Parts: sequence; structure tokens; C-alpha cells
Amino acid sequence: MIEIVKAAVQRGASDLHLKAGDVVRARVNGALQPLTKQRLTPEQTRQIASQLISDPRDRERLDEIKDYDGSWAAPGVGRFRVNILRQRGTFMIVMRVIPMEVPALDDLGMPPVLRTIAESERGLVLVTGITGSGKSTTLAAMIDHINATSHRHVITLEDPIEFLHRDRQASVTQREVGGDTSSFAVGLRAALREDPDVILVGEMRDTETIDTALKAAETGHLVLSTLHTQNAVRTVSRIVAVFPPEEQEMVRVRFAETIVAVVSQRLLPRKQGGGRAPAVEVMLGTGTVKDVLLEPERIDEIFDLMAEGRQQYGSQTFDQHLMDLVKEEAVSYEVAKAAANNPGDFELKMRMFA
Repeated sequence: MIEIVKAAVQRGASDLHLKAGDVVRARVNGALQPLTKQRLTPEQTRQIASQLISDPRDRERLDEIKDYDGSWAAPGVGRFRVNILRQRGTFMIVMRVIPMEVPALDDLGMPPVLRTIAESERGLVLVTGITGSGKSTTLAAMIDHINATSHRHVITLEDPIEFLHRDRQASVTQREVGGDTSSFAVGLRAALREDPDVILVGEMRDTETIDTALKAAETGHLVLSTLHTQNAVRTVSRIVAVFPPEEQEMVRVRFAETIVAVVSQRLLPRKQGGGRAPAVEVMLGTGTVKDVLLEPERIDEIFDLMAEGRQQYGSQTFDQHLMDLVKEEAVSYEVAKAAANNPGDFELKMRMFA
């Protein structure tokens, strides 16, 4: 088991799939590749699942488990986010590789403005994107920047805890949903009584969590969280749509007043040398953007405001960053065009700058 995991990490895998009746597969540079020739038996998969569950009480009821989330560490190899599930009556395990060291924002290829965003005193910062787009890694790098540069109390609520933060200039308190607190909403309400300066909420999953996160931002805290949305405009719509119709106008006002930034990201295959490059959209809560957020019929103007604010504020659209990545030959034109918000407009702009 350890040897298989070590081989996956050495190949630069982001995820490991172990399923009864199948070979072990690893996701490398976004593609799922076979790692072994021998197929796992149901009993082998069950034994591995048992090894990956740290809580003895959960291990005892292994055969009752249908879905399980947790974390697992192997000395000298790495840490992993673990999901155990049932399929066709047998076990499957998906392991997400968590780097031992928290990466720096610069090392991730993030825009410099993310450091400024992380240094904000108060308000709401959302990092969005599909599953596997690197949201957790970006947030961890932002927390690491805060930890290295300010004397603040940071509370994280995670499911499960991924990156481990050692106290540096800041004090970082990490709580795991399930083990340290019963839910994001409960942990977030409690955090407001624990003298925080910064609160990280692993995911805003429900109305109660979003409402409490807005309250925390309104009362002078910096709140960082994630959503599974593809760009800034969809993020605004998703936040508002979670609430009942009679509350949506007030939620829109609260969101506009508290938003510091929405950072949306996608990981694209690099043109050469393997690996993936982040394409990043940044919406900053400038006065003009806040005015537009208050008027739903003007929401699409945000794209133009992001583009126009690049030089002055550091905001940018996906298409602007994608053009940069093509010019730098980091990603191919075809890959960038497919990832663009508007492929037709992207093609036209690229021709203008050719």
C-alpha cells in the first residue's frame, strides 16, 4: 500500500483511485492513468479502507459505512484527503494528495494582487472553481501569507484538515468538521466567540453558513471561503439564489457591502513539460463593482469592470489571463480558447494582438 502511494506521489499525482475489481489509477496532469497491472480484490480494498480510517470507532463499523471523509498521513510520503465510498456493494477509495509544505502564492503562479487581498483587515473573500481546480491550495497559500506577515488569530474550519499550518507571526487554530466541531455552521458561530481576526470556512454549503459568514464579515472579521462556481458573476448569483426570494434583495446588499474579492480559477494542461497552469479571474470589490452588484440587471457589466481595472486595481478576467498564458507559451491557443468565458470574443482578441 505504502509503495503504491509513494509511486503515485513521485509521479506528481493529484489523486489516487483504488477500486475493487480495477487496477490502481492515479490522476497525473489532469488525466487518470493506470498505476498497477494487478486488479484489487474486494477484500484487499476493504483492508486498505480500514487502514485509512484513523478513528477506531469508525473502523469498527466499517461494514456499515456508505460514505466517509477523513485524512491520512504516511511519514516520509505525504498527507492525503480520503474519501471512502461504496459502489456495486464493494469499497472504492479516492485519495487527494496534500503537499507536505504549504506552497507560496508566487510558486502557484497566482496574480500578485492575491497578497493584497490576503492582507485585508475585514470583509469576504471567495475562491471559486470546479472540484480539483486548486481552491484549497490557493486558500492555504493565502493563510500562509497571513501567518508569515501579521500578528493575527486565524481560525480554520475544514472538512477534513488538509494543509498543516505551524504558528509563525500569527496563531493558527485548525478545527476539523466531525472531530473538532459538528458542522461548518456550528463551528463558524462558535468562532465568533473565539477572538478571531481571520476565519477560513472550507466550504459555504448552506444558507446558515453563508448567513453567518456574512455576519462575521460585517462585524469586522476577514472571512475566506470557497464555492463551486465557474466565475465571479455566477458566484454572485449563487450566493443570492440560496436565500428565499423575500430575503434576496437584502442579501445582495450585504454581499455588496462585505465582498473584498472573488477569485475564480481553472487548471489547464501546460503546453510543454507537463503539469498544469492556473488561469485566474479576479473581481475586486471596488466602489463601482459594489454599485453594479446592487442592481441585478447590470451584473454582466462586471466582466468589463474587471478588465478595465487591471492596471489600476489588479483585477482581471479569465480571457485576459488566458491571453497572457498563450503569449507566454504556457498553454496552447486551443486549450485557452476552450477555457475562455466567451471563445468567440477570445478568438477575435487574439487575432487583434497577433
